[in-house]
Amino acid sequence: MKPVFAVSLFCIAAFLVIVSGCTTPEPRPTTPAPLIITTTTTPVPEPTLYPGALSLNEQVPFGIAGRNGTATVYKAELRSSYQWSSPTYNSPRAQQEAGESLFATQHGYNTRKASEGNTFVFVYVRLENTGKENIVVPSPGQFILHYDGKTYPYGSVGGSDVTVSSVRVGQYDYQIGRGGVAGSLQPGQSNAADGFLIYEVPATIDLSKAAMVVVLDPEHTSAWKLA
Repeated sequence: MKPVFAVSLFCIAAFLVIVSGCTTPEPRPTTPAPLIITTTTTPVPEPTLYPGALSLNEQVPFGIAGRNGTATVYKAELRSSYQWSSPTYNSPRAQQEAGESLFATQHGYNTRKASEGNTFVFVYVRLENTGKENIVVPSPGQFILHYDGKTYPYGSVGGSDVTVSSVRVGQYDYQIGRGGVAGSLQPGQSNAADGFLIYEVPATIDLSKAAMVVVLDPEHTSAWKLA
C-alpha cells in the first residue's frame, strides 16, 4: 500500500471517530413517577359507658326518712316507628277539636315515625314502694338517657289513655301523675309504677354503650346499662 493512500485512510478514520464522538443521541423521554398521596385519618373515639352503670334488672333500694322503695330498669328496645291508639283522640270529634285529621289511622291505630336519621328507644322501668307509707318517686324528667357524651330527655305520648301496639304497660308518666317534679307511690307490689319512657336518639346509637341515669332521691342517683 502506498504511503499516501494509507495516510489518507488514517485521516478519514480519525475524522469519523471525532465526528461520532461529538454527536450525542437525543435523550429518551422519561415517565414521571406516580404521585403518592397519603392521608391520615383522625380516629373517632368509641362511646364510653356511664361510670358505674348497673346491668338491666338490677334492683336498687332508695328512700329517706324511713320511706323506702326499689327501682330497676329492666328492658330497652329500638323502634324506628311505633303504632299508638287512643279511644278519645281517635274519635272524629277529638280530631276536629285538635285541628287535624289522622288520615293514616287504620283499625284505630296511628303511626309515629322518628325524624330522619333518628330512632326511638323504649326504656322500661319499675318502681315499687316497699315500706308502709307513701313515698315520693322520680318524675319522668329525672330519667335521662346518656350516650356518647350527650343527654336525651323523654318524649311523652298524647294522653293517659294512649296504648302502644305490642307494649303491655302504659307510660310511666301517667302512672304517677303529671305536672309536678315527682309523684306519690302507695305501698305494695300491686301499686308499683311499671311503665315505659320514649326517647328519640340518633339511629347510630349502640345500646351497649348507652345508659339510663335516674336521680331517685336527694341521696341516691343510679344508672343502668341499656343492653
